[in-house]
Amino acid sequence: MTNIVVLIKQVPDTYSERKLSDGDYTLDREAADAVLDEINEKAVEQALQIKEANGGEVTVLCAGPDRATEAIRKALSMGADKAVHLNDEGLHGSDVVQTAWALANVLGTIEGTELVIAGNEATDGRMGAVPAILAEYLGLPQLTHMRTLEIADGVARGERETDEGIFEVEASLPCVVSVGEKINEPRFPSFKGIMAAKKKPVEVLTLADANIEAGQVGKDNAASTVTSSAPKPPRAAGEKVVDEGEGGNDIAKYLVSQKLI
Repeated sequence: MTNIVVLIKQVPDTYSERKLSDGDYTLDREAADAVLDEINEKAVEQALQIKEANGGEVTVLCAGPDRATEAIRKALSMGADKAVHLNDEGLHGSDVVQTAWALANVLGTIEGTELVIAGNEATDGRMGAVPAILAEYLGLPQLTHMRTLEIADGVARGERETDEGIFEVEASLPCVVSVGEKINEPRFPSFKGIMAAKKKPVEVLTLADANIEAGQVGKDNAASTVTSSAPKPPRAAGEKVVDEGEGGNDIAKYLVSQKLI
């Protein structure tokens, strides 16, 4: 194995309140704490396990603003060897197709890539389409929603889990893989890993560096546009049942009225 590239993303913490910006209705990333997406931690962990079994190195690739450096350092502290950061204001507001196009162009600058690993979907957008679109742009086979993954003899294989069931699938390298929640439990960065991450190389690229034209990405060129937004309504008060001997029946009647039973 030469090089495993892991796609990572910094997202608003799920325990923080998320909202859209007032100006262009894109996600307000400054309004909440930012973290490395949990599914990306699992993707990094899987890459590290493959490296430990097959050799090579792990490169993390992130598209995002300056603040995304925090997520990159987290991945490096877990054990990734180096990082590439696509950081350009022109990316702001890009849709899923534009994002995949930008990542595909950056991947073209990373030498020796035999395997690309991503999470099945990010917790902020939940589109779940970037890995498949990326594979299409790169002309590579794809294995998506994997719950197990191993590499042997130039082939990636494992179990793919969907609503329809579990399937044994495989693809020859190079290929694009997306992993699901059941793939593993990511390791915690050690103190040594945290300190080492500060010295690991992070290559910062602009759109021009990756041969991406400004008109191919960004909010003004996106295929979809949010024109308005409103805060979610306050939580309605529940219905209280006082048990005076018929509490069980009253609850059952309520559940029936709501078509829950």
